Amino acid sequence: MDKTHNDDYRPADHPPTPAEQIGVLIVNLGTPDAPEPGAVRRYLREFLSDERIVDLPRALWLPVLYGVILNFRPAAAARNYQKIWRAESNESPLRYFTRAQSDALGARLSSVTVDWAMRYGAPSIAARLAAMKEAGCTRILVIPLYPQYSATTTASVADAVFDAIKAMRWQPAIRIAPPYHDEPSYISALASITNRHLRTLDWAPERVIISFHGLPQRYFDAGDPYHCHCAKTARLLREAMGWSEDFAPLAFQSKFGREKWLEPATDATIEKLAGEGVKKLAVIMPGFVADCIETLEEIDIAGRESFLAAGGAAFTAIPCLNDAPEAITLLETIARRETAGWLPAAPRK
Repeated sequence: MDKTHNDDYRPADHPPTPAEQIGVLIVNLGTPDAPEPGAVRRYLREFLSDERIVDLPRALWLPVLYGVILNFRPAAAARNYQKIWRAESNESPLRYFTRAQSDALGARLSSVTVDWAMRYGAPSIAARLAAMKEAGCTRILVIPLYPQYSATTTASVADAVFDAIKAMRWQPAIRIAPPYHDEPSYISALASITNRHLRTLDWAPERVIISFHGLPQRYFDAGDPYHCHCAKTARLLREAMGWSEDFAPLAFQSKFGREKWLEPATDATIEKLAGEGVKKLAVIMPGFVADCIETLEEIDIAGRESFLAAGGAAFTAIPCLNDAPEAITLLETIARRETAGWLPAAPRK
């Protein structure tokens, strides 16, 4: 065996040398750069051009996108973003909390380069992967921040990752974390944050809606496992909280367009419960790991207004995982498991 070969040899279970820097990239959906129509238009153009999001024939979809949606939707969406925009840091809550999650995870994984990106908007997956490679990362784990798998989310992140490394002459090794809809530390984090939030109220909810982002019904019919993952998360959360299915019904929010989506719809469920005499209502949104326009504006503002207008008396939206310690423990659990063979095991306590 020659010297070069001997110097390069390491047993398979030996941790990488310092020259082989490990990277972890967490990826969320995306956000406009500003709560203004122009910024929202740029964001929606990228988001709604993704064939994973809207899989209609381009000849049918693009005239609708460019002729109708991008001319009329950005102004209304910008007004909604203005309601939740973080003035102190001039950014959306989604951007703020995703960065906070990255910073906190980096503190837990001190020997690892931890970064964050958005599938749509900035910072882009391609830009952050290039930066991580420039920083010496030869092995990179990508964690899509979607607990429940869907081709519209998790698969779209994978598409963007591999599109980015296609252009690289020297590609880093890539792993993509699987969905974690039934991960014990995820369910535990949801239960802990829910209990902590409910203890801050001077009233107890009569119902808790478990609301997930919706999906066109035909995606489910074509084999997308998203609905099944949502149903399992809801069941495990009910078990952890001691809730019945009647007390905590499953629903789907954020319908877009005219075709049939997964049901029941969250907005219809809110009004239905108010009509049945429910006066105190909570909504939890486990599919979002960080508060965003769908949780803060669609549910905590619009959903609250709808419930109170329909006769309800008290309403609360349970916060997402955000940067709570339990959320970072979840991400650390995923990162250490999915980098097995790259990172040494966590020290025993």
